[in-house]
Order: sequence, then structure tokens, then C-alpha cells
Amino acid sequence: MAEEQNLKNHARVVPMYHFWTLIPLTVNFGWSIYQLREGISGNAVVHLIVAAALIVGFLALRLQVLTVQDRVIRLEMRLRLAALLPASMHPSIARLSPKQLVALRFAGDTELPDLVQKVLAGQLTSQKAIKAEVRDWQADHLRA
Repeated sequence: MAEEQNLKNHARVVPMYHFWTLIPLTVNFGWSIYQLREGISGNAVVHLIVAAALIVGFLALRLQVLTVQDRVIRLEMRLRLAALLPASMHPSIARLSPKQLVALRFAGDTELPDLVQKVLAGQLTSQKAIKAEVRDWQADHLRA
């Protein structure tokens, strides 16, 4: 069973991405640069361009996945907040930024309304500050 998730260990490392793909692509890019020491040739330049394109494409793909994940979290949190907050606070939900909503997702239902009030009042501004205030940590093991 997975270790209990909390503020200190909630960052996710995906071995297939971080080790088995990104590292070989980076090594390939470094090797392509090293090959230029022997002289600039059409072949060496093409290898360097392809190596750079692979890294850029792979990072762009990761960014797209994380963007979609953040959109889903934003939707989930807006629905959750609509169910938990008093009706008088519903118009304020739209004032929460996507980054704030992403950080708030770890809070339990009982503490979420108070945290939202602190965020809206400007007492908690960064994702790190919001997460540090969470006492009833709700693990998220389905992240990309």
C-alpha cells in the first residue's frame, strides 16, 4: 500500500517519464552536442536538431497533460465548492484562480470553507501557503 500522502511527499515522480524517457532523451541531446566537437557536418546538425525536437516535444506533451489535469481539478473543485460553501459565497468561487483551486483540492470538506475565506481575503496567496494550512490532507493518487 502507498505511503500516506501529505505536504512533504505529495509531489509525484513517474519513473516511466522521469527516468526511462526523459533521461535517455537528455543523454541523446548531450551526445549530439558532443558529436559536434568532431566538426560541424550536416549529419551532426540534423542529429542535434532531432534530439532537441524530441526533448521539446516530450516536454510540450507533459505540459499539455498537466494543463488538462488542472482543468479537470478546476471543474471538480468548483463543483465541490458549490456543494460545500454557503450560497452567499457561490459568486466568490469564480474569483479563485486555477492555481488556488489546485492547492485547495487537498483540503478536507470540513476545513475547505475556512481556507477559501482566507484565500479570498488575501491571507493565503501562494499554492505552498495554501497547502501548508491544510490539516485534513486528502490524498490525490490519480494525478498525471
